[in-house]
Amino acid sequence: MRLYVNVDHVATVRQARRAAEPDPVAAARLCERGGADGITVHLREDRRHIQDGDVRRLAASITTVLNLELATAPDIVRLAATLAPHQATFVPERRQEITTEGGLELGSPRSAAHRRLGAAVERLRSKGIRVSLFIAPDRTIIDSAVALGVAAVELHTGAFAHAYPRARRARESLGLAARHALAAGLAVHAGHGLTYANVAAVAAIPEIEELNIGHSIVSRSIMVGLEQAVREMRDLVDRPRVDQL
Repeated sequence: MRLYVNVDHVATVRQARRAAEPDPVAAARLCERGGADGITVHLREDRRHIQDGDVRRLAASITTVLNLELATAPDIVRLAATLAPHQATFVPERRQEITTEGGLELGSPRSAAHRRLGAAVERLRSKGIRVSLFIAPDRTIIDSAVALGVAAVELHTGAFAHAYPRARRARESLGLAARHALAAGLAVHAGHGLTYANVAAVAAIPEIEELNIGHSIVSRSIMVGLEQAVREMRDLVDRPRVDQL
């Protein structure tokens, strides 16, 4: 299973003072040393944490791969098309939210939002970028994602995380959605609210091939350092698969 580490919150600390540190690019290098398979950042329309320059420097300097999260804002889609990261993940975005609160509402194929998303997906696909959609673990939404021609979906694990440890039903829903997506030809990723306490239950779902985790790792790094925090998460992500061998 791949572990992609989101370094947005390193930039959040920097932007609190509009200073030069801590540098999310330097943090990304530590994450790679700790065992991250990729680096994830969300370039928001309001630029509340990650900045355009961060994305450019990450694309030019990391040794793994870059997963750029974005909405369909034309300037950000244009930047993604220019930089051509390994992967672009479309996510919903509201100015009022503290963090991404749910999956994309794909809507009717005739809706303006659906057409705008479809155009953005096609633009990035034409540049050779692997495109994923951040969605709820719902079969109908998964089928809509297939129709958009994306390579992958990232299942929103918020319902599971909020219910944990009494999350049996939410975990079952994730498993069913993952199986449905894989059977439909999509690669399956997962993320949101995953922590050192709950990640093993999601990592054990065999259809999921990639996890995106940020806040919990950055929080842990305050206590033990970033490289060690990633190593600890790496071990927890890998252990359920090893136990099944």
